[in-house]
Amino acid sequence: MRVLVTGATGFVGSHLVPELLARGHDVVALTRDAGSYDAPAGVDVVEGDVLDPDLTLPPVDAAYYLVHSMQAGDDFEERDRRAARNFRDAVDAAGIERIVYLGGLGNEDEGLSEHLRSRREVERLLGTGEAELTALRAAIVIGGGSASFQIIRQLAARLPVMVTPSWVRTECQPIYVDDVVAYLVGVLEHPETAGQTYEVGGPDVLTYQEILTTTARLMLGRQPLIVPVPVLSPGLSARWLGLVTDVPVSVAVPLVDGLRNRVVVSDDSITSVVDVELTPFEESVRRALGETVTVEERAVEA
Repeated sequence: MRVLVTGATGFVGSHLVPELLARGHDVVALTRDAGSYDAPAGVDVVEGDVLDPDLTLPPVDAAYYLVHSMQAGDDFEERDRRAARNFRDAVDAAGIERIVYLGGLGNEDEGLSEHLRSRREVERLLGTGEAELTALRAAIVIGGGSASFQIIRQLAARLPVMVTPSWVRTECQPIYVDDVVAYLVGVLEHPETAGQTYEVGGPDVLTYQEILTTTARLMLGRQPLIVPVPVLSPGLSARWLGLVTDVPVSVAVPLVDGLRNRVVVSDDSITSVVDVELTPFEESVRRALGETVTVEERAVEA
């Protein structure tokens, strides 16, 4: 199958492209700057910007959409909205039959954060075109290039005692990046998943406090003392993260805002379609710690 990957240079996309190649698919990577992308052998590279209303896509069988804005600001929702519409229209114009999208977990009835709300809107917009949409929803993706795991790793390494916001008690179902990729490839290879939405997560449900303490124990052989307090607003929490980690405040703000939402799988129907041997959280962290970690955020910004 010939497949387009939008967001090929990002964290998840950079893992997805080699796996698609290994499974015998022909891959086309869409990037804003072909010259800066060190594409794996066999990948066709095309230039294009999803914010361009004249975006043109090559003829392929299916297209992955792994683009989302990971910055704070007043216009990120409009940028995400515009990008999704442009991509949907370009898919229709190219006659592409399927879109696979990776969005975020979270119960809309509980009041999603702005960024989770935007991801859900992108999902809806992509589904209004002629192509059939398969949407996967995930929580934190664990891996060496993940901005969320970067924050966890640096907090665990730098703070033996943490006075933290109350969101450390929120439940989360993290998933290892290779397992997300296995699901992304799996739904492509199961035509019956077209038009469906699935929730994906690892085998363990933990609070953010448990995620932090487990990571510290695996890194340093000790666990930090964590004292949750209810008085730190999301804005102050983001600035606190900006002070004690290398993550820019502009990235920390949306990440922190989403931490108030419980992100746990409530429907595991994907397990009856795509069989993935899920990686336990502790093993995910061990593998991520062994990978090359860059300080720079690798999520693709629309």
